[in-house]
Amino acid sequence: MTETAPGELLPVAFTAYEDRAALARALAAHVAEALRRRLATDGRAALAVSGGRTPTLFFETLSGAPLDWAKVSVTLVDERWVPETSDRSNAALVRAHLLRGPATAARFVPLYTGAPTPEEGLTAAHAAIADLPQPFAAVVLGMGDDAHTASFFPGADTLATAIDPRTDAKLITARAPAAGEPRITFTIGPLIGADALFLHIEGAGKKAVLDAAREPGDPMERPIRAILLHSPRPLDVLWCP
Repeated sequence: MTETAPGELLPVAFTAYEDRAALARALAAHVAEALRRRLATDGRAALAVSGGRTPTLFFETLSGAPLDWAKVSVTLVDERWVPETSDRSNAALVRAHLLRGPATAARFVPLYTGAPTPEEGLTAAHAAIADLPQPFAAVVLGMGDDAHTASFFPGADTLATAIDPRTDAKLITARAPAAGEPRITFTIGPLIGADALFLHIEGAGKKAVLDAAREPGDPMERPIRAILLHSPRPLDVLWCP
C-alpha cells in the first residue's frame, strides 16, 4: 500500500503523448511486452481490458502485435450486465476492435453469463475466469468523470468490498445510480496484482479528475484513489490532450 505524508500527492508514473495515435502505439507496445514476458516464463498469459469509448484505437493497434496470440487469454476488467447484442456491451467492443487480425487467435473470456441478474450469474462468472493465468500479465484501466474505474462507482452498493485488497472474491456485482445497468467487476486485488497496470485517459477533463484523486481523501468518494493507494508501485498513467 502506498503511504504518503499529510498533504502529499499520491504518486503516479505519468507520461503525456501528443495525440491519441501516439498514446495507442505506446500503450500497445507496453502491453505486448508484458504479455511476451509472461509467455516467456509461463507459456501462457492473460490480459484484462476496459470498455468505453477511449480504448478502441488502442485495441486496434494491439490486435496487430506480433504475439503468440493462441496462448493469450483476454478478459474484461468489468462488464455491464447486457448481452453482446447490446451497443453497451464491453465484450462486443472487444470482439469488434481487439479480437481481429492476429489477435483473433486469442481466447476470450467474457464476464456476462446470460443469467437474468449479475448476482445470479456470479458463480458461473467465477467458474469462467478460474482458468485464467494469474497474475494478469497486464491490466488496462479506464476512468470516468466521477473518478470511477472498473465498476468501482461512487455510491455503489458493493464499493467498500470491491476496493478492499483483503477481499477474497475475484469478482463482485455492482449497482450504482451512475452505472446505468447492473455490473460485474473484478475486485481490486487481481487488478493491482498484475505484472503491469496501466491507466489510459484522454483529455484535460480526465487529467483534472486524476489530479483531484491524487489529493488525500476518501477512496469511497473518488474510487480511482483506491488503486493509487493500494498499488504496490506508482500507477502507470498514459494520457493525451
